[in-house]
Amino acid sequence: MRDPAAMNSLLASLDAKTSGKWLLLSLLVGLAAGGAAIVFERLIELIGRELLTPVTGVDLPTLQTVDFAPWIMVAVMTAGGFVSGLLCLASRDIAGSGMDSAIEAFHQHRGRLAGRVPLLKLLASAVTLGTGGSGGREGPISLIAGSLGALMSDVLKLSDRDRRILLVAGMAAGVGAIFRAPLAGALFAAEILYSQSDFEADAIIPAATSSIIGYSVYQLALPGPLRYHPLLGTTAFEPAHVEELLTYTALAVLLAAVGAVYVGTFRLMQRLFDAAPLWTPLKPAIGAGLAGLVGIGLWTAQGDDASLAVLGTGYGMLRAAASPDVDAVPTAAAAPIGDQSANAVGLSATLLLTIGLGKIVTTSLTISSGGSGGVFGPSIVIGGCLGAAAGQWMGAVLPGWTGPTESLAVVGMAGFFAGCGRAPFSTVIMVSELTGGYELLLPTMWVSTLCFLLSRRFLLYPSQVPTRLESPAHRGDFIIDVLEGLTVEEVYDRQRAIVKIPEAMPLEEIVHVLASTRQHYFPVVDSAGKMIGIFASDDVRTYLYDETIWSLANARDVMTAHVVAVTPDDDLGTAIRGFTSIATDELPVVDAADKGELLGTLRHKDAIAAYNRRLIEHQQEMAEE
Repeated sequence: MRDPAAMNSLLASLDAKTSGKWLLLSLLVGLAAGGAAIVFERLIELIGRELLTPVTGVDLPTLQTVDFAPWIMVAVMTAGGFVSGLLCLASRDIAGSGMDSAIEAFHQHRGRLAGRVPLLKLLASAVTLGTGGSGGREGPISLIAGSLGALMSDVLKLSDRDRRILLVAGMAAGVGAIFRAPLAGALFAAEILYSQSDFEADAIIPAATSSIIGYSVYQLALPGPLRYHPLLGTTAFEPAHVEELLTYTALAVLLAAVGAVYVGTFRLMQRLFDAAPLWTPLKPAIGAGLAGLVGIGLWTAQGDDASLAVLGTGYGMLRAAASPDVDAVPTAAAAPIGDQSANAVGLSATLLLTIGLGKIVTTSLTISSGGSGGVFGPSIVIGGCLGAAAGQWMGAVLPGWTGPTESLAVVGMAGFFAGCGRAPFSTVIMVSELTGGYELLLPTMWVSTLCFLLSRRFLLYPSQVPTRLESPAHRGDFIIDVLEGLTVEEVYDRQRAIVKIPEAMPLEEIVHVLASTRQHYFPVVDSAGKMIGIFASDDVRTYLYDETIWSLANARDVMTAHVVAVTPDDDLGTAIRGFTSIATDELPVVDAADKGELLGTLRHKDAIAAYNRRLIEHQQEMAEE
């Protein structure tokens, strides 16, 4: 990276068609993202281990307390929010989840992010999460790693398209590493950009490559016993029976309803904090402090340390909800979460529901106020708690039609975020990789699909666009696609009368012809009626003030023999290139087998009108779907 010219020379020597260029770039992005994920994770753990636990007496990863000091907990969270807010003053992109900033950069800013974003986002998010703020890691690491990819593109002076792809590749590598889910990371980064189940197809291969590298780098940094284990441990689930799909359908309806509450609460808090006439760093400080009060209130009311899962990342509760085996392999690099005493069976449905709904409030307060943390992690905590609670309730009512509680918890994780995050495919894979099992693929796909369909009106990430068609990043691509879907045959006017000029017609007669017609371009034909050239009325103007040559010059002297023509079978993309190549508004349409056989002319305005009609038709079709 110290010698961009040398790197550019190397990239130019690689054949992009064989993906050599992208293999190298994706490898570099994956290395950077994997390293960033390690630093980010370790910093969160360091702040929690050296500050939060000793001062407050709570270990949020394990949901355990020793001499817990609730009010000090609120003070620490408030201070963490304030520090995060101060860092956010340096860049508005680092406030909030980070995922939305990355999505906005892709669609609206050509993938460009400021060079200071990775470091500032890393520090702000580590402080927020390390001091107990309710948030996730996927948003921050997506922005951190994605901006590293974009920065690499800027250093190498690559194109806007390349920058966008490297942004997505970085997002994939960051998520794949920190969630130990390389396949899901690649799909997630390509899918999360759109709200209507579209994919950034151009980025899939670079994203997969960088995700593999980022995951591998991150795994090598883990202690031996934790290496290559899923984040939430390994559990053998029983495959779902077909009759259980009825209760899973009911679960999907519950998840979609609560998802609407989640998004609505998040947006309401955002509007309230945005409208508050306060210095910017005070807003996340107040939000974190209020989240702390909510957590302490629930802990006091429930009398159970598990209720503290409404603070921090909540991954300890995920592990408890997803598996009845509390002695499974620990899953946090420096703070194991596998030794907590609670599990989905041991927690009451009321407590699980309280934690799920409480997590909505604390996450909204922490992130909507301007704090720095993700919303994917809290989303799967909420979904897991709802799924486990619903499993207990429905298991009591319909024991033969309901799967195990932990199975519904896992499916709830996927379904909840698939609805409000608008990412059904990658979320299914993500949760399966988090838990180390694909036995629940059928109900997970079913619930995720239903939640996605039921939650179309609710967007957790406002910067998402419906499809590639609506993305400014691909506006030029779709112009070409639409033009290439139309042929000259469909557009040009065959009935339009065209004045043809014989090659021997004197200039004096040509002037009179021009005066009697509104035609602007005139094909010149030979004695057999074959077109041999063309001229515009403007070409004749140079002769108007020299009457001595009116009788000497003829059409052959005025015309150009270099005719740019199209055939009826040509697409409008070819026609547009013809218009621009010679700066003309009209092109001759000739027979494909006989270029001298003039069939008519294609006007530029007719081509654009046809494009606009086709675009409107396509948009109407999309709206009907």
